[in-house]
Amino acid sequence: MSSLPDGELELPVTVPSLRLRKARGDRLVMLTCYDASFAHVLDRAGVDLVLVGDSLGMVVQGRRDTLAVTLEEMIYHARAVRRGLRRALMVVDLPFQSYATPERALDAATRAVAEGGAAMVKLEGAGPVLESIRFLSERDVPVCAHLGLTPQSFHRLGGFRVQGRDEAVAIRLREDARRVVEAGAELLVLECVPHELAAQISSDVAVPTIGIGAGAGCNGQVLVLHDLLGVTPGKRPRFVKDFLEQGGSIRGAVERYAAAVRDGSFPTLEQSFE
Repeated sequence: MSSLPDGELELPVTVPSLRLRKARGDRLVMLTCYDASFAHVLDRAGVDLVLVGDSLGMVVQGRRDTLAVTLEEMIYHARAVRRGLRRALMVVDLPFQSYATPERALDAATRAVAEGGAAMVKLEGAGPVLESIRFLSERDVPVCAHLGLTPQSFHRLGGFRVQGRDEAVAIRLREDARRVVEAGAELLVLECVPHELAAQISSDVAVPTIGIGAGAGCNGQVLVLHDLLGVTPGKRPRFVKDFLEQGGSIRGAVERYAAAVRDGSFPTLEQSFE
């Protein structure tokens, strides 16, 4: 089910390999994960990157947003996930306001790496966050940036809304993408961004882009695991596909997702935004 070269699925994914994979045209497969058992399944099913996301506040804890998730909770779940991984690279979200200053970012990232086992930490936004990204990258902490719909900005954005349909916002997003990479980000998540804009950003920057509701023009895709399995209550977001609804096992659903990302059949235009 993989389009990767023979033996590639046996090699650990590393931070330096990410740019090589983009240059080679590989599509990266990413999923969220919150415990060791699912981490084992995702890892053996060929997922490249596992995100211990603060989305756990919603899909695990049942909250309406991610804002109350603590650093201690992120580290707890990261430790569990790390025990189930052999090949996939683990990215850990830094929670709301834990990177408001470079010094706070370094403290939080140090704990995520040293205690949680993270290979990379994820920060939302640009602007003042650029200083924290630069501060971490200069101190050997790999960073994943996150632009577009940034869930920790839920109140400022007025909810979960597509970002970049307005020309001025689209221009700012392209500039922000260049700036986070210049600051040292090794990976960039684009969430709920019009698919043409996301494709432009993916061409603009040297690092891989990972889309969620951002179209097939990104260099990879991420979904919340619970959405992929169809167990999240409430209305399904447009960009989500239930890969388990056709039957089979959880591992089979993850393998179908990985194959669809790698062959470009997911997401479709119906799962993207104009």
